Amino acid sequence: MELPPLFPATFVRRVNRFRAEVRLPNGVRTHAHVPNSGRLHELFVPGRPVYLRHAARPGRKTRWDLALVRLPTGLVSVDARLPNPLLYEAWRTGRLVPWLQPEEWTWRAEPASPGGRLDFCLRHRTTGQRLWIETKSITLVEDGVGLFPDAPTSRGRRHLAELAERVRAGDRAAVVFVVQREDARAVAAHNADPAFPAALAEAMAAGVEVYAYVAHVTLHQIRLVRAVPVLLRTSKSPKLTEHGLEDV
Repeated sequence: MELPPLFPATFVRRVNRFRAEVRLPNGVRTHAHVPNSGRLHELFVPGRPVYLRHAARPGRKTRWDLALVRLPTGLVSVDARLPNPLLYEAWRTGRLVPWLQPEEWTWRAEPASPGGRLDFCLRHRTTGQRLWIETKSITLVEDGVGLFPDAPTSRGRRHLAELAERVRAGDRAAVVFVVQREDARAVAAHNADPAFPAALAEAMAAGVEVYAYVAHVTLHQIRLVRAVPVLLRTSKSPKLTEHGLEDV
């Protein structure tokens, strides 16, 4: 997906959950909206280069969205709203997602499910089977592994439980992790929420499909470029098992 014009700035501090103070090239300090509720401690370091998207409109308290952070390893998108359009773009173009061929599925965004609202519901054009999808944004990468979540997330665990319930009702369901940076070789559940790894294992055991994709990020566009394996931390061991449910 193409990005609107971005403007360089320097990160100063995080004011609150959804607002950061930044310094513009002319030295003026201003506030920018942070479109991500995660902690982002490893990204939001004073003095770090960031890029802003102009977003002034009536009713807004800030004129800017904080869009990208520059690390030595490359750019990171911090906008947690982007995984949905990125996945939709990959589906529409038939790239990367062989389990979601556009000629086989119709697509509906933010459908209401019996247990709440999920990101997508697809319906197979021939069989009529439904496929429920929830996307999760990843910005934290450690030792080449993208980690989710970076903070406790009862909402994330609730989504996994709802996906498992959809499978038990006879539908397909999947969670898709989108790493909004290119330096991840795999994805894993993170014990920043101690209950999340077990919740993911339970969802997989119930038949929920789990996928992960890495995005290539530039100052002009973001697109999904490759699939990466999903690793599972078991409750009995900190070791990682690729696509496995067995304890190690």
